[in-house]
Amino acid sequence: MAVAIAAGLVLGLGTSTSASASSVTVGTQGTDAQIWRHIAKSSAAKQAHLTIHVKEVTDSVQLNQATGDGTIPVNAFQSFSYMQAYNKENPTKKLTAVGTTYLEPMGLYSKKIKHLKQLPKGATIGIPEDPANLTRGLKLLKTAGLITLKPNFNALGNVSGIKSNPRQLKFRQIDGSTGPRVLSDVDAVLMSNTVAQDGGLNVLKDSLVHEKVSRETNQDVNILAAGDKYRNNKSVKKLVKLYRNKGIQRYIKNEFHGTKVEVIKPISALKK
Repeated sequence: MAVAIAAGLVLGLGTSTSASASSVTVGTQGTDAQIWRHIAKSSAAKQAHLTIHVKEVTDSVQLNQATGDGTIPVNAFQSFSYMQAYNKENPTKKLTAVGTTYLEPMGLYSKKIKHLKQLPKGATIGIPEDPANLTRGLKLLKTAGLITLKPNFNALGNVSGIKSNPRQLKFRQIDGSTGPRVLSDVDAVLMSNTVAQDGGLNVLKDSLVHEKVSRETNQDVNILAAGDKYRNNKSVKKLVKLYRNKGIQRYIKNEFHGTKVEVIKPISALKK
């Protein structure tokens, strides 16, 4: 895959004939690809003298591998916790978070009840089976007061990390992408915002409860990630600053109905 990606890149990262102009390739996927194509065409990018090449790679692991080996200098699609899980599995080519972008809230949804207080004792909750979203889901249930978690619960925690479950909730692990389709089969389903949107749901309006920007969700913030070769590159730093442009943030808010919540925090805050 890395060879195929490399063949598709004319410019990875470099400097044009103008002393103040530069170019950078961003690897991305899904709705993030839409965002970065908009940024690439924006007047803000022109004013920053930055040419952005958007490379869409649908396989998350392959995209991270391409960033780790320097084929794609920087990527934008994952949460800080997802990157941590990837780094644990790929210790020789770890990625570094170089900037925060947004929190895309996970939510708890139901077709059977309208309010969280109506959730019955012994309810069955659909929860994503992938490690990062499983952990996020359990943390959200804790924040909602439905369960408590053991003190050593961490970024790769699972149901074995539940300390108390007073409502006697039952958990059914599901393929995260099937969330909207299993709503009728269980009492409630934990879904990422991307999956919920694909199912016609708005996390801010349709969920029983959802994540909010707080210390509790620091590790779930989406990031720009780079490999060791490019983590201190000037063009990458310029890209991080460009994302903060007010006009670009206005576009993201309007296009995604406020469900990609801008997060301006230092990377050091995500590690706590």
